[in-house]
Amino acid sequence: MAVLRLFAAAREAAGTGRAELAGATVGEVLAEARNRYGGQFAGVLAGSRVWLNGLPTGEEAPVSEDDEVAVLPPVSGG
Repeated sequence: MAVLRLFAAAREAAGTGRAELAGATVGEVLAEARNRYGGQFAGVLAGSRVWLNGLPTGEEAPVSEDDEVAVLPPVSGG
């Protein structure tokens, strides 16, 4: 299982900042997160950047047990 780290609005929508989710790719991990956390989380995810082990990534990237997928929503403020 990969570790999913959620920040800012993604953390608020999911109700947690960390989860372990199964998936062979980043896309599968994110699909599992959408299923688990619902529509509000999916909406935040749609506008977020996704990183794998500290680097920007795409949904096709493979993940292994020790990998960390991070969801970084846009930052707002003044």
